[in-house]
Amino acid sequence: MDLQLKDKVALVVAASRGLGKAAAMALAEEGVKVAICARSEELEQSAHEIRERTGGEVLAVRADVTVTGDVSRVVAETIESFGRIDILILNSGGPPPGGFFDLNPADWQAAIDLTIMSAVNMCYAVVPHMVENGSGSIVANQSYSVKQPIDNLILSNSIRMAVIGLMKSLANELGPKGIRVNSINPAWTWTGRVEQLMSDRAMRNDTTVEDEAAKVSKAVPLGRMGTVEEYGKTIAWLASPAASFINGHALMFDGGATNTAL
Repeated sequence: MDLQLKDKVALVVAASRGLGKAAAMALAEEGVKVAICARSEELEQSAHEIRERTGGEVLAVRADVTVTGDVSRVVAETIESFGRIDILILNSGGPPPGGFFDLNPADWQAAIDLTIMSAVNMCYAVVPHMVENGSGSIVANQSYSVKQPIDNLILSNSIRMAVIGLMKSLANELGPKGIRVNSINPAWTWTGRVEQLMSDRAMRNDTTVEDEAAKVSKAVPLGRMGTVEEYGKTIAWLASPAASFINGHALMFDGGATNTAL
């Protein structure tokens, strides 16, 4: 299938590793000019890997998306380099694990800034350019916790729901302007973040990472975790003109693991 992405421009947030990097890689493989940002020192290496594998144009901008000034700078540099932004992939590192009494109000505020306010500020910076162009596609990477809470992830369970509300509201508001807005909500896809969560569970349960990963895989009808390659292909399709009638949708990337619907 031709995703009709060649020479489009995408800004992928938090793309130095994990799912963000997978999204950037998949888009670049489809001929997209990709701008990536992250706080991590790994960013330049990730940009190099994407260029080497795809031959695509990649702009890397070190930035902290919880800082409004950094958000504005990332968008300005993307526009300066590529002239437009057709696709925005919203992403951020997940809030730390913990139950309610393990955390305090400062932890909640930090999670709000990271998870919802980074998305809000990035949309304020990018959407006017999309409106001017008369088209665009926004995809927010969240989690299957928006359908059913995950034990010991109260911050993620709570705040990611706000992002889904934002995306669905923007889908209604921006659809008439030619801008599609969706989310992708992965379950267990093996990344550094998932390894961190498995390590936390192993410590709490006096087991091993391998034991905890096996438990998770057993609960997925397909019998395994997803791969970053599968995730990348899925988000590239959702962001592309090939999905031109998909708007306001929360796509579950979960191998059938979600068993509770909103």
